[in-house]
Amino acid sequence: MAKIPKLDIDIAAWQGRLKAQFTGLNPNDPPSWPALPRFVLCVAVTALVVAGLWFAWLNSSDEELTAERGKEVQLREDYQKKLAQAASLDALKKQREQVQQYVTQLEKQLPSKSEMDALLSDINQAGLGRSLQFELFRPGQVSVKEYYAELPISVRVTGRYHDIGAFAADIANLSRIVTLNNLTLIPGKDGMLTMDTTAKTFRYLDTEEVALQRKVAGPAKADKK
Repeated sequence: MAKIPKLDIDIAAWQGRLKAQFTGLNPNDPPSWPALPRFVLCVAVTALVVAGLWFAWLNSSDEELTAERGKEVQLREDYQKKLAQAASLDALKKQREQVQQYVTQLEKQLPSKSEMDALLSDINQAGLGRSLQFELFRPGQVSVKEYYAELPISVRVTGRYHDIGAFAADIANLSRIVTLNNLTLIPGKDGMLTMDTTAKTFRYLDTEEVALQRKVAGPAKADKK
């Protein structure tokens, strides 16, 4: 039976040779180093580069992850808001119908162009009905807005305090909207008072007037831009 030869390795001499390769190395001239130190240096540099790139990638990934988490929170909030809106959609529709009904009621309180003369007559009759003396009743220039027109009326009446108060109440109780503005009271003789005021009444625009106002407002908005 053949005998297996024994390996005679001088570990001390091998360690000495390895140590000798790392002794007296010139740090400014790595190409002159023995093979083993050059290999170790390459491995170390490669490891540092890989570690640096890995660290930079982790940082950018962490920033992206943070940003995406922020987006997730925002999307969840938006979802909750839209979900709440969807849940209250029926209630919002009912509120919209109520608002439309309210607007319709307000529009009915605005006279049309053909009804303005009758409204002016109602204001005049309200004063005469309270035994007031009209010293001035002069409609002013109509101011046309986007959906309605405003008519100021300069009014000066003379009468007793309670009659003037009742006249103001009658104006407030008219079926059409009339407001009293810039009201002043001047005392006169025998307990009489003179009231100066600007009564403002409003009317809605007809279809042609609304179209004209939109046509005029269009270029004005474009100029502002």
